[in-house]
Amino acid sequence: MALSDHLRELRARIIKVALILAVGFCVALVFYDRLFDLVYNPYLDAQRALGSHRTQGVTEGVGAGFLLYFKLSGLAAVVATSPLWLYQIWAFILPALLPREKRWTAMFVAIAGPLFILGVVIGYVTLPKGVQILISFNHSGVLNLVEFNDYLSFFIHTLLMFGVAFEIPVFVVMLNKAGVLPARVLKSARPWIVLGIFVFAAAATPSTDPFTMCMMAIPMCILYGIAEVIARVSDRRKEARKPYADLDPDQPSPLP
Repeated sequence: MALSDHLRELRARIIKVALILAVGFCVALVFYDRLFDLVYNPYLDAQRALGSHRTQGVTEGVGAGFLLYFKLSGLAAVVATSPLWLYQIWAFILPALLPREKRWTAMFVAIAGPLFILGVVIGYVTLPKGVQILISFNHSGVLNLVEFNDYLSFFIHTLLMFGVAFEIPVFVVMLNKAGVLPARVLKSARPWIVLGIFVFAAAATPSTDPFTMCMMAIPMCILYGIAEVIARVSDRRKEARKPYADLDPDQPSPLP
């Protein structure tokens, strides 16, 4: 297509994304109370474990509740409609990809999506324990006031880090398929990679407690092990497809 056609296509995709987000935002406004409970329940679980005399949730400013109403609804709209607006981006890029690239990209999306959701779910399950440990560092005679906007940022950061962490094995497999990371390199570097996973989990989890760190690091180690096995099988298939792969490299070839 000509450049003007590409720009018109881009404009049409942007308009569709805007309409999708607008509809999602309106729907989120209707279900705001349920969204609020979904986000706030991990803190309430931590509060019940600590006792209401130790911590209390607050909002700051006259218009804080109003801004929170729209902020949380907008966030929910972006997350809930992500398959639709991501498809619009995918549909814009798709014509430029080769058939092999389309196949690998589709496989990547099919695997990366569920893994990201799995990471978010595990992050949500472990969040109350992390919040409880962080608040417990306060002296028993001091009331901890949790401003909801700060808590919302903490909530998003935690779930996002868990989701991204579960994507690392997918990138390992993709780099192996591209020939950047052979299986022998993954095997030799395995102890350092496992150590790096635990260091990453310790730095990525805001709660700094070993329970939350292990809930991120142990599944990552398991997924890395699966990725290494896939890379090993893939490298063997590549070697088998090479000409003269079954010949001994030390054996001289016959002369005609």
